[in-house]
Amino acid sequence: MAEEHRVALVLGAIKGIGKAIGLDLARRGVRTSLNYFDWEESLPGMQADFEAVGTAHAVFRNDLTDCDAAGRLVHDTVVRFGRIDILINNIERGGWPVVHGPYQPAQWDLEFNTTLRAKQWIFEAALPYLRASGNGSVINFSSIAGVVGRSGPTSLVFNDGYAAAQRGIRALTEIWARAAAPEVRVNEIMLGLMETRHGPETRGWGLLDPDQRQALIEHTLVGRIGRLEDVTRAVWFVLNDAPYMTGGVLRLDGGYVLGGAPVAPMPPGVI
Repeated sequence: MAEEHRVALVLGAIKGIGKAIGLDLARRGVRTSLNYFDWEESLPGMQADFEAVGTAHAVFRNDLTDCDAAGRLVHDTVVRFGRIDILINNIERGGWPVVHGPYQPAQWDLEFNTTLRAKQWIFEAALPYLRASGNGSVINFSSIAGVVGRSGPTSLVFNDGYAAAQRGIRALTEIWARAAAPEVRVNEIMLGLMETRHGPETRGWGLLDPDQRQALIEHTLVGRIGRLEDVTRAVWFVLNDAPYMTGGVLRLDGGYVLGGAPVAPMPPGVI
């Protein structure tokens, strides 16, 4: 299908990773339905950036922790564009221990309702249209918090509830891949420390001291924080260059999960 005929529903599109993905798809000719809820001060800049690209797009504001809002967003997208071919399920809430301190029930509920429940309802609402596409694709975004949890250098970055919710995304990806096959592929991109998510452009990063920041970077095998272009390239690969991939996880973490355990030199042996 020609790119100008495809429609992508992109969640969390107001800034950071969601906005970067939406802009990259728009530059490639994909029409975009862009949802946001907070960060209202970023809206004028976001609108200007998409207008400058020129590809057809629409911006909607919905609180997707409201289950009914998922259906409204999908309905409004189909009214505007007539179809949905791609779902970029980029919606989450995560509190840094260094920011929020000990858990409060409201914070725990917000993280689970956003990270898991909202993903579920938007997928269910969009699935009939993704099936009708004939080549539908869903990308769930998750975090390595689901693997490493609150441990080591990330003890100040990932809290318990956030880690548990991220692990739950894996289950959703696998269930949906089975349920949506063969018309729709469902995959997951698991992010490590990114510049706009658990990285330098976040409030939590500014609360870490230099040694704490350096420990996170040194634990990452490639020795740097992830960039927005790392994410957009991975998204394009999953959408366009991996047609045999479904139910899979692409871990984009610079090797953080493998870090912290250096490989010793090979011993000489005794033979």
